[in-house]
Amino acid sequence: LERVAYAVEQNDHRGTFYFAQLATVAPKGSKGLVGFHGAGGGGSMMSMDAVVNVGFTIANFTDTSGNPSASKVYRAARIILAQPELVGYFGSGSGVASQEQFWSAYGLAKAFWELALDIPAVIRLGGNTEDRAVEILTRISKLLRASVESYRKIDTPAFIAARFHELVAQTSGKKWKPRAPRVPQFVQSVGEADSFPHDSTAIMLPVKNGRVWIDTARWAEIRSAVQEHSGGLIVNVGGAPAPSLPPEEFASKDSELLACDVECRLAGVDGFYLQLDIPGLDELIGGMQ
Repeated sequence: LERVAYAVEQNDHRGTFYFAQLATVAPKGSKGLVGFHGAGGGGSMMSMDAVVNVGFTIANFTDTSGNPSASKVYRAARIILAQPELVGYFGSGSGVASQEQFWSAYGLAKAFWELALDIPAVIRLGGNTEDRAVEILTRISKLLRASVESYRKIDTPAFIAARFHELVAQTSGKKWKPRAPRVPQFVQSVGEADSFPHDSTAIMLPVKNGRVWIDTARWAEIRSAVQEHSGGLIVNVGGAPAPSLPPEEFASKDSELLACDVECRLAGVDGFYLQLDIPGLDELIGGMQ
C-alpha cells in the first residue's frame, strides 16, 4: 500500500500525500484498528493521540495537506480503506489548515460512496470553507449505510474521538472488508470493452490519470445538471456532450469534474461518472479477499 500511495504522490504534485501503515492487527485490549486521515503534521499527531486515548489502535498515518486536489484526497481515502479489519475511519488535522476544505470533502464523499462505506466515519474539516465541506459530507451520509459525521475547527480532537468511540460501539464489532469501487452500469472501462455490449452509449473524455464517462442516451435529460455542476467544463455541442476547453486544459480539471460527479450523485442524476486510476490498488485488494 505504501508503494501505491507513493506512486499517487509522484503523479500529482498538487498538495502533499503521505501514507504509512503502522499496525495490521489490533493488540489485546484494543477497541480495534482505525483508518486515520490527517491534514497537517502537528494537528494530525494530536488527533491520533485522541483516538488512542479512547482505546483504539491506529492502522496507518495519512496526511493530505498543502491544499491537495480533490482527486488526491479521493485516492488517499481509497488507499486507507484498502486495509482490512478497520472498525472506523477517523479524519482530523490541525483545524486551521489554509486550504479549501470542500475539495477534501468532495474527495472523501466520492470514495465513501464508491466503496459503499459501512463502518463509522468521523471527519473534522477545519479551515477555509469548512461549512461547505461539512454540508457536502452531511449530504453524502444520507446515501450510505454507515454513520458519517463531520465537524468544524471549534470541535476538539478529544470531543470527536469520544463521539467516534460511541459510533463504533453501536456497530457491535463490525469490521471493514476492502472491496473494489462500484461504478454505474453504463460505464465502459478502458481495456474491458469485451465485457460490455457493443451498443454501449457511453463516451469517454480523458482527464489527468483517469477519464470522464457520460451516457449519451441520457444526455438530453442530464445535460442541464452536468453543465451546471461542471461549471461549464462540459457543454452541449450539436446535441452531444463536449469539453469546453482544449484537451490538455480540460484534462487538468479532474478535481472540478470530481465535484461534478459527487453533485450529480447527490442530485440523483445518473449518466455522469469520473473514473480515477490508482495503479496497483485493485490487485492488492483482490489478494486480500
